[in-house]
Amino acid sequence: MSITTAVSAFDIRLTDTPTPDADREAALAAPKFGTVFSDHMARVSWTAADGWHDRRVEKYGPLQLDPATAVLHYAQEIFEGLKAYRHADGSVWTFRPEANAERFQRSAHRLALPQLSTEDFVGSIEALVRTDVDWIPGGEETSLYLRPFMYASEAFLGVRPSLEVEYLVIASPVGPYFAGGVKPVSIWVAQDYHRAGAGGTGAAKCGGNYAASLLPQQEAYEKGCEQVCFLDATTNTAVEELGGMNVFVVRADGTVETPELTGSILEGVTRSSILQLLTDRGHAVVEKRILLDELLAGLADGSVSEVFACGTAAVITPIGRLAGDGFDVTIGGGAAGDVTTAIRDELTDIQYGRADDRYGWLHRLV
Repeated sequence: MSITTAVSAFDIRLTDTPTPDADREAALAAPKFGTVFSDHMARVSWTAADGWHDRRVEKYGPLQLDPATAVLHYAQEIFEGLKAYRHADGSVWTFRPEANAERFQRSAHRLALPQLSTEDFVGSIEALVRTDVDWIPGGEETSLYLRPFMYASEAFLGVRPSLEVEYLVIASPVGPYFAGGVKPVSIWVAQDYHRAGAGGTGAAKCGGNYAASLLPQQEAYEKGCEQVCFLDATTNTAVEELGGMNVFVVRADGTVETPELTGSILEGVTRSSILQLLTDRGHAVVEKRILLDELLAGLADGSVSEVFACGTAAVITPIGRLAGDGFDVTIGGGAAGDVTTAIRDELTDIQYGRADDRYGWLHRLV
């Protein structure tokens, strides 16, 4: 099945209570991340007996869940995140949706959920965006954030994979992830908590990983930091990732390092895109184990010049301060570094259609 065929398979069931134009325009004028949602959602149901069926775009609204719904008790769920960008000519595009679809399939496998085809994944996004195209903002650093997710919907109490599953996509007009705009953030290194361990669900995009980050994130706030960075659970010495972003280290000689994928780190789509951009810019790029002590030593002696984080929501965010028990270091004078800025500009220029998409990363939605 082609993506075009998949899009046409979705039955469009328009809402009977569309948001008034004035209210929608007010929401688009100053969008805040993940607080306002478009009029519709895409949805596909699955049962062990019938497989995937009933593809539709329907009115956005509450889900009716039985108190015994499996996801509420056993957390069998996964999600993704990507964006739709309005280009200057009015066309609408998304960025590497096939990569998100493939990661969604890997996450589904790890959580014992049925795998949704790439065609259905991209088709559901295209069907929803075409229906709610008026919800896509056109301002700088704005986009329509898309959240595909899947959950165990069978009502039962028992530790086994659910025999019923729901897949949905919801959409939210958004501005910059950090309200203050693109500026260096401060990071607290958690040394008493871990996001994931070997053999766990770290490489899957599931809610449990993020729930595990909330208490240390709260601790980071209390320490005056905006985000938390986790170390590996085995030795408590190697930098892994932030609560929702991958990490990059830029050395003074131009070499760029990022933690190697060990099964406990999420394989970010933005991460892989940055690896390609850096390589093509002539940087030596190394995926390796990055020890916290070595990172701190490099910051002290000047051999490390920049550190940044990346993810779909925030794109690329410079890190200006790294703190933890026994250390508090300012990076690059607290300002965004040249490599960080250049890569962020190049990536966002591709996403918003300001630069040539020489990699074929963009997929047109409208």
